[in-house]
Amino acid sequence: MIYLNKTIETQLNHRSIRQFKDTPIEPETLDTLFKVANRTASSNGLQTFSIIRVTDRKKRAQIADICTQDYVKDLPEFLVFIVDAFRNAQIASEMGVDSDSKGDMDRFFQGFTDGAIAAQNMYTAIESLGMGAVYFGSILNDPAKIIEILELPKLTFPIFGIGFGYPSQDPMLKPRMDLSLKLFDNKYKIQNNYLNLIKDYDEEMQTYYDLRKADKPLDAFSKQVASALQDSNEKRSSLLNIIRDQGFNLKV
Repeated sequence: MIYLNKTIETQLNHRSIRQFKDTPIEPETLDTLFKVANRTASSNGLQTFSIIRVTDRKKRAQIADICTQDYVKDLPEFLVFIVDAFRNAQIASEMGVDSDSKGDMDRFFQGFTDGAIAAQNMYTAIESLGMGAVYFGSILNDPAKIIEILELPKLTFPIFGIGFGYPSQDPMLKPRMDLSLKLFDNKYKIQNNYLNLIKDYDEEMQTYYDLRKADKPLDAFSKQVASALQDSNEKRSSLLNIIRDQGFNLKV
């Protein structure tokens, strides 16, 4: 028997929500959600991440332009999770410690992982309360501009954004690739013919209607992959340069 509880049922029915009711989220609810993020596990307990709640309409409009997603301007809540090695570097400095390791790649990936885990923990809590949310990896279309807008100091870096609120849409459950292509025992399993193995998934994906383009189903997954790999964003392709500019030592 498969054991389910309310949390797991919510997770198995996850959908990205992009349209929301014009209903503010209660301060007490927001406080609880931030506490959930704050209680998330972190690497070495160093908590190398921070969250910026963006309420300024001008900043929202600038970020919407970067994301090329106009609805960022009207989201009930919009957060940006960031790598934050700055805070701990300052704490160490006040303790008389100034080490090159403050901006090494270990510190960067600790912060990136801490922020991503905290965001997903918060996302699950959001959905468990009957709200909906959506990630915005698109803030990295121009990370240097995001850094400018949010006035991020050295040793910080944007990870992604999250918008959330009470849903005003009910999208279809988006199909997922079969777990046999993602879940392995003891070692990575290389398949001989991926196109053959995802044939049914390709067909299933073409029955899914994304509400952003509700008049036509999505392309087959294989076509989406090919298109994504051909559509390179120069600013996203040079992320390492921006990370270096933020004071992190890539050692490459």
